[in-house]
Amino acid sequence: MAVASVSLRPNLIIAVVFFAVVVPRSDSLPEAEALRNFKKSLDNTEALGNWIPNSFPCNDSEPWDGVLCYRSVITGLRLEDMGLSGRIDIDALLQLKDLRYISFERNSFSGSFPEFNRIGFLKSLSMSGNRFSGEIPVDYFKKMGNLKKLWLNDNNFTGPIPSSLTLLSAPIELHLENNHFSGNIPNIDKPTLVIFNVSNNKLEGGIPSGLSKFDKSSFAGNSGLCGEKLGKSCDMIIEQPKPIDTQHENIGPNHENNNGKEIHSNSDQFSVWKIAVIVAAGVVIVLLLVFAVVRSRRKEDNFATLPKENKEEKYEEAVEVQVAPAPIKKEAAPSTRKLGSSRKGSSRGGGFGDLVMVNTEKGVFGLPDLMKASAEVLGNGGLGSSYKAVMANGVAVVVKRMRELKALGRDGFDAEMTKLGRLKHWNILTPLAYHYRNEENLVVFEYVPKGSLLYLLHGDRGPSHSELDWPARLKIVQGIAEGLNYLHKELFSDLPHGNLKSSNILLGPSYEPLLMDYGYNSMASPSIATQALFGYKAPEAIQCGQVSPKCDVYCLGIIILEILTGKFPSQYMGNGQGGFDVVQWIGTAISEGRESELLDPEIGGSKSSISEMVRLLHVGAACTESNPEKRLDMMEAIRRIKSIKVMGGQQVLPSSLDSNVNSISIQDR
Repeated sequence: MAVASVSLRPNLIIAVVFFAVVVPRSDSLPEAEALRNFKKSLDNTEALGNWIPNSFPCNDSEPWDGVLCYRSVITGLRLEDMGLSGRIDIDALLQLKDLRYISFERNSFSGSFPEFNRIGFLKSLSMSGNRFSGEIPVDYFKKMGNLKKLWLNDNNFTGPIPSSLTLLSAPIELHLENNHFSGNIPNIDKPTLVIFNVSNNKLEGGIPSGLSKFDKSSFAGNSGLCGEKLGKSCDMIIEQPKPIDTQHENIGPNHENNNGKEIHSNSDQFSVWKIAVIVAAGVVIVLLLVFAVVRSRRKEDNFATLPKENKEEKYEEAVEVQVAPAPIKKEAAPSTRKLGSSRKGSSRGGGFGDLVMVNTEKGVFGLPDLMKASAEVLGNGGLGSSYKAVMANGVAVVVKRMRELKALGRDGFDAEMTKLGRLKHWNILTPLAYHYRNEENLVVFEYVPKGSLLYLLHGDRGPSHSELDWPARLKIVQGIAEGLNYLHKELFSDLPHGNLKSSNILLGPSYEPLLMDYGYNSMASPSIATQALFGYKAPEAIQCGQVSPKCDVYCLGIIILEILTGKFPSQYMGNGQGGFDVVQWIGTAISEGRESELLDPEIGGSKSSISEMVRLLHVGAACTESNPEKRLDMMEAIRRIKSIKVMGGQQVLPSSLDSNVNSISIQDR
């Protein structure tokens, strides 16, 4: 299997580009020898046929199968679906000093879990779909603090989930599903964690508070788990006494045991148990009452207090497309997931098959092309799930499965999608195609590799984050304003965008922002729109159900404050838990004249531009006024954003927000 035939997932790119700080080296020969030693420890190695002497793993013309390189240095091993088995030689892998990514998915390895924890510099480890068994030591991950992504799903592990997972500094994905783990779930309370799955194990007890943000599907298939999310109360769960075995060697009712010591009868012991249970129940009730009172007092004490900086801002529960610039791990076997359905849909609207093309600049394709493509899960958002699919012609797209956009029926949906497909602007991600049916709708977009603004601001702070200097952030804000201005002119609606937040802003190669998930207000029922669209989180929408274009202005203001402070807004959460109330924080700081203290340290060092940053901070505050009458309108907000300069007086974007954007194609972005 040649590397050229392996479709590299963007999470590999994370491992290679973000995690590996390497320079070219000339010691590839020792690395080649280490890999050949590693191969000797394996069985059924026919797939590694080009791992031979007198060749080099990172040869540009013919690299070794499954070896990932960056600047002639080995950074990853992707030995998936190769039928490998035998012993994994960890000593050999330790010789690869820049190894950051290991994936041996869907092979035939078995037995105890190898000592990968000796490779403390790993960032991503995937061993799913093998036959590993037994318990993993509780302290296994103690020295793997840098691990970001872990896939242990679809094995035969038993015993408790290692509590040392709580020591990972900034995990992003943890997949432990489809095993035989038992006991309680450790409280892995990390704001960076966006994917977590322990379904189909033998776990018990309540769902820890730090993991309550995840959907119930993450915990399904564990009959012993309880909690509100699962619809099963955890209150007063007390283990009943086990029946006494009268056949046991040392137990007999009203008899003496073999040592001549009298023991209680069954009925006497059960009476003692009853008393113990009653006493325990009383203690639990008292403790619950005390806890409720203390919690209530704490809420009252904190209500009027300005929140202190929380180093672990919470991510929103429903992570939208491209939260990370990496498509998330493929779903469990079968390894290739087909999009769509075997039931044939409509071919109206000039579509190819039952997929309606609304933008052909990336070519023409049909639903069969998507069904033949392997799909990788990107995330779950308020409107549905998202997948990345790479078709046979090499075109990569994002497919969003939207079950909730049915308010207008088929004809209305056709008209709205056709209208969205005509939009052309360098800061707008225009849909390419859609598929409509009663159960769900599919909407297809161009895939943007760099990922979302949300991840770049709050995810792993690698090289890409350091590039988010003041000019880059101002460019992003002004590009968002450009895109919003265009949408407000082209879409005649009470809420032209309706779902503007950092997870719905993708970034192009030069950090130009691309707005997505816009224009869905009319297609969603009021109840769904209230729950799923961020525009409905504006104060007037929450309090009075009043929706207007100024709700988009409020969303723009939240993003401005998020970009300038680097804080994750609590407004995204919608439940008052987690994140940072940037609106209250900024308002207090402005009233006290200490705005500059709130700037993200990454940009706060640009002393010559502090005044411009503070000006933009005031624009964000004016956009988030709770009273919509006092809030800036869109045109005034855009005018003020346009006037902001970087140091030296140079403006980031072209001066005209009214340029002829209709002549700009997606290719020109």
